[in-house]
Amino acid sequence: MKTSQFKRNKISLAVIASVYLTSPSIIAQQAQSEQQTVDESFLERITVTAQKRVQNQQEVPIAMTAFSGEEMAEAVIKDLFDLQKSVPGLGAFQAQNATQSSFSIRGVGTSSQNYGLESSVGLYVDGVYRARQNSMINNLIDVEGIEVLRGPQGTLFGKNTPSGAVLVRTVKPSHDGDDGFVELTAGNFGLLNVAGAMSLSAIDDILAFRVTGFTSQRDGIVDDVNFGEDILNDRDRWGARLQMLFTPSDSFELRIIADQGEIDEICCAAPTQVSNFQAREILGKFGSDAFLSQPPFNATVFRDDQFYDRQVAVSFLPKSQMTDKGLSAEINWDLNDQYTLTAISAYRSFEAYDNIDSDFTDADLFGTINDAEQDSFSQELRLTYSGESLDYILGFYYFTQDIDLNYSLYTDDLFNTFFMANFQGALDPLLNGIDQLSAATGGLIAPTAQAAPGGVGFDHVATQEHESYALFTQFDFSLTDKLTLTAGVRYTDESKDLSTVFSENFSDGSSFVPFFNSIGDPSDPATIVPGTLIYGAGVAGAILQGIGAGQIDITSPQGQAALQAFVPFQTPGWGFQALGPTTSTREDIIETLDDDQFTGTVKLSYQFDKYSMAYVSYGTGYKSGGTNTDRIAPGVDPIFEAEASESIEIGLKKDFANQDLRINAAAHYTTVDDFQANTFTGNGFNLQNAGDYEISGFELEATWYPTESIEVNFAYALVNSEYKSFERGNCWNAFTWHTGIVDPGQESTDPANPNPFCNRTGDRPGGEPEDFAILSIKKEFNLADGIYSYIQADYSHTGDMVLDASNDPYAEQDAYNLLNARIFVKFEELDLDVILWGRNILDEEYINRTNFNVPIQDGKLNAYVSDPATYGITLKKRF
Repeated sequence: MKTSQFKRNKISLAVIASVYLTSPSIIAQQAQSEQQTVDESFLERITVTAQKRVQNQQEVPIAMTAFSGEEMAEAVIKDLFDLQKSVPGLGAFQAQNATQSSFSIRGVGTSSQNYGLESSVGLYVDGVYRARQNSMINNLIDVEGIEVLRGPQGTLFGKNTPSGAVLVRTVKPSHDGDDGFVELTAGNFGLLNVAGAMSLSAIDDILAFRVTGFTSQRDGIVDDVNFGEDILNDRDRWGARLQMLFTPSDSFELRIIADQGEIDEICCAAPTQVSNFQAREILGKFGSDAFLSQPPFNATVFRDDQFYDRQVAVSFLPKSQMTDKGLSAEINWDLNDQYTLTAISAYRSFEAYDNIDSDFTDADLFGTINDAEQDSFSQELRLTYSGESLDYILGFYYFTQDIDLNYSLYTDDLFNTFFMANFQGALDPLLNGIDQLSAATGGLIAPTAQAAPGGVGFDHVATQEHESYALFTQFDFSLTDKLTLTAGVRYTDESKDLSTVFSENFSDGSSFVPFFNSIGDPSDPATIVPGTLIYGAGVAGAILQGIGAGQIDITSPQGQAALQAFVPFQTPGWGFQALGPTTSTREDIIETLDDDQFTGTVKLSYQFDKYSMAYVSYGTGYKSGGTNTDRIAPGVDPIFEAEASESIEIGLKKDFANQDLRINAAAHYTTVDDFQANTFTGNGFNLQNAGDYEISGFELEATWYPTESIEVNFAYALVNSEYKSFERGNCWNAFTWHTGIVDPGQESTDPANPNPFCNRTGDRPGGEPEDFAILSIKKEFNLADGIYSYIQADYSHTGDMVLDASNDPYAEQDAYNLLNARIFVKFEELDLDVILWGRNILDEEYINRTNFNVPIQDGKLNAYVSDPATYGITLKKRF
């Protein structure tokens, strides 16, 4: 066996970084240190930039996981959804469509369903902040390394980082001419990925270029009964990146990057998890599935036990399109041996469009369109000083963005019939009576109109002008040879001008009159008939009976006044106002938010020896408030406040060189004030400040080489999170509908009149498992001279979780386990890698972290599917 081959390939958890954040002289020093190991151990030196300068990971007082680009390529990790299965405490998932993704760290995350929200996880590519989480879901190609930092990063990465940060570095241009590659991946479900990159030296050691590109295609993993097999949740993506590196001297570097990525996919499928055809515990109670299965709908309905058949039925295929592009310029200038000036300027543009069948059936009921654009500019300036006992960074950061959202919930042909079916004939006597009276009067009294006609759009246009700047500093001061004090502070100023204009329009562009007020406020001038629809129907019904009994003379002034009770039912769209918050009128939102915040960190780290370091830290994070861009429930404030976090962490990083064992561990306690919670109720999203949110936990990462050719990695994260106070959260829906059991958190004291809010204090957040563990075993061997190989298996455990913030007993996911495996073969003479890989090879069935109450269909839950067993082959040729 060739030991050199083993050492060259032992890069699990290692990031060999030619770091863009540093000067050329420091990069040269780093290149030498990267070759060093811990004495004669197989443990590699891991170079990271978590504090915006090159450091050994074992000497950085931050809980973090780092991967090299080479390691990610060998593991066929193509995006952050793949990455989460290897990082303790990281959550990443798609939901409603391919253009909306959500990320969390240590149980603190942000839904991307609402464009008024900013991310709790700071996402950075080549030092540039990505304001839209969705821009991060495209393929990770030609990546040098990724670092996942856990805990608030409110000093150096102070733009929206209450829970952590993900740092992605791409490969720089070079003059060597031997860092190009072509990669081909093929697999089941028609998977075909093609990627490549190459550098070009235009002026030796002065000017170099690099071009990177990829395309990714895959069939869907979900069938539709109307449109065919393997049609939904497909892949159709491409991206390109062009770079220039200009180094006229050893002390100056300019790097310019232009990139663009596009997605055009059919996503995302949400099969029925809990049907409401008939209540599980209430005999004779039937829901929307029962009447949708009958004429005129003739919809396809599914049983609960069909969820993992991966089959849906929709009226039209969902469309998800996204374009993300940008241009950045970075300057690193060594002013002298101690000072380096860094400047990063960036412009980014993001566009997303999705159109989904939001009734999730193949009956023509209603759909939803999101059409969003975002443009941003950022400027960062940093001065870095490096001395014998003191290192520090001084910085300035500026960020501005404009967001424009056009949203429409629109009704289709059968919506009126669907609306009326929910009353099970209760309104028929009133409506038939008015029509009979109209016929008897020769049309002098108008007939009834459709309550909820098709072709109506419930629209809003939301715009946001956002400007932010920050001043920050952080220093490391060696109190002794072993004890280091790290401290930093950041001042952030945020300003937002927010506007949301609502409208409700018929297909001809006219607006309907909101006769019925869903909250029953008689003082509302829009309420011609006071109160709810049921109240209005009762008044109109009593007048109709009076006319039939001869007690009301419709020709008299009093009779003419009484006939006004019929006017709402004679006006098209009379049912919409009472249907719920998504179809009711509301006031426009015009707001200006100004906020400022100090965040920072204090850390003490003690280097016992070159193998051991312990630290204790305190840090804070912050992200600004905004407006809810959805049609929320009455009583929910459309303005939400800023979210702020505090965290205490104790960590240990220890190398047992003689045993070839490395252990990194951290325990943390985090509180989040005014946590921004966003939950779907079945009739709109409620985005509001939940109150106090508490998280405690523990993380362990270990690497061990029991022999020269065997590597074992183990990682574990415990995340114990709950709402310490959340008084006006969402209530159970499906469980209450099926059982009649009222949510114990119901805040109404009148059981006959429950309100829409429940106390969720003490409950768990949705989509966050309590524990996660992964065990990886790798065995290396040589097949022949010049042919190096290894076999690796990864086994992960994800603990049970609740799937939505209401903690509905039906919205639960049991713990599940996944097995991934791969065989890697490197032909050294050809510089060719061949990888045979499989993911979820045991075909474990589980829900992809979230489910939801189906819109306007009480008692029914749908959920998003996870990937089944996938497998394939990857060929990578370097040149």
